[in-house]
Amino acid sequence: MHGGGVGVAKFFCKQGAAVLVTDLKRKTQLKKSLDKLKNYKIKYTLGKHKKEDFIEADLIIKSPAVPPESLYLAIAKRHKVKIDTDTNLFFKLCKAPIIGVTGTKGKSTIATLIYNFLKTRYRNVILAGNIGVSPLEYLDKIKKSSLVVLELSSFELEDLERSPHIAVINSIFPDHLDRYKTITNYIKAKKTIFKHQTSSDFLILNYDDKTIRNFRREASSKIYFFSISKKQNGCWLKHDKIFFGEKSVCNISDFKLAGKHNVLNILAALTAAKILRVDNKNIKMVASKFKGVKSREELVAIKDGVRYINDTTATMPEAAIAAVRTFKARFPDSKIILIAGGEDKNLKYKNLAEAIKKKVDCLVLLPGTASGKLKKEFKGSTEGVKIFSVKSMAEAVKKANSLAQKGDIVLLSPAAASFNLFKNEFDRGEKFNKEVKKL
Repeated sequence: MHGGGVGVAKFFCKQGAAVLVTDLKRKTQLKKSLDKLKNYKIKYTLGKHKKEDFIEADLIIKSPAVPPESLYLAIAKRHKVKIDTDTNLFFKLCKAPIIGVTGTKGKSTIATLIYNFLKTRYRNVILAGNIGVSPLEYLDKIKKSSLVVLELSSFELEDLERSPHIAVINSIFPDHLDRYKTITNYIKAKKTIFKHQTSSDFLILNYDDKTIRNFRREASSKIYFFSISKKQNGCWLKHDKIFFGEKSVCNISDFKLAGKHNVLNILAALTAAKILRVDNKNIKMVASKFKGVKSREELVAIKDGVRYINDTTATMPEAAIAAVRTFKARFPDSKIILIAGGEDKNLKYKNLAEAIKKKVDCLVLLPGTASGKLKKEFKGSTEGVKIFSVKSMAEAVKKANSLAQKGDIVLLSPAAASFNLFKNEFDRGEKFNKEVKKL
């Protein structure tokens, strides 16, 4: 649904393989993806899986969304059929150094910033990974002299047998606990990004996060820390000024991104850029132009003086809290109408409820199990927050619009998964944008 599977199918067709695509979703649900593959010779098993498909194959490429305990993967293992992922295969086949970025939130912002920084110094820089395109699609463009910036989710890291030359970890919050069951298992998946590194590789860690800081005990690579609070060998902040070790780089005010979480994202990206010798003049040039990544605290429109913000990739409570705090700090006199809710990933919503009581004026809840959990956290006391339940994104935007006045902010920051109403979080964001444009 994101485009990764389409890229894998194209890649293997181009290698001359006999390709079979199997998906539990039906043909009608996969129409957009199937349309992109209509010129390729592919067999399909859709709406179901067949045991024989997993027995007769030479190689199975597992989608990141498929859990390791899948019945069909177990069948393949019993019949000694090799299972791999497109990310792991990419690491085996990529000739160029890889800069890998992971973390619960901020991956896309950091990876995109690093990519923009590196483009000012190096000729052939590729941005790939957890962004809706299989990295295998870029292989024919990559030379030894290239640099690859790869965004890596915990799902993509699970089966990794190699680690990137430069690994970046910026944040860890409880997430995907519907899959990992415990935070320890989730952290273990994240740590794979540096598990196979050697002393000639680099690991960039967030010093301000104690869990991440302690990863240094398990690492074999050269470690660089970044921090808002303390001097480090990587990038650190003193008042408005950013330093790399002892040397001044630029000011945080050179960037257009707001919020403490984005300051950490900037410091992480800058540490990678300085390790790769990007000069300060080019860093300032990128900083002045970079407005953020689509669907991450993105200003969609200003209508009748009301700002409409798309933060659909906030799929966990901590991300929504960061967004609410950021916009309340930037616009202290504005009312915030928050559109949130969706499907639960076995996460806790108490802190988000507290943040809503302090910072939000109206809460518009989309359907889903997470919405019910969030509502329960108010325990009958909303402390002035008006709560409305709706059945669709169209209804959510109309309700938010009716509540908003000039100077207010309508913020989509769901703090939950999207699969009950939407194809994925990006589809949710597109539906939000579409409804805002209709106003």
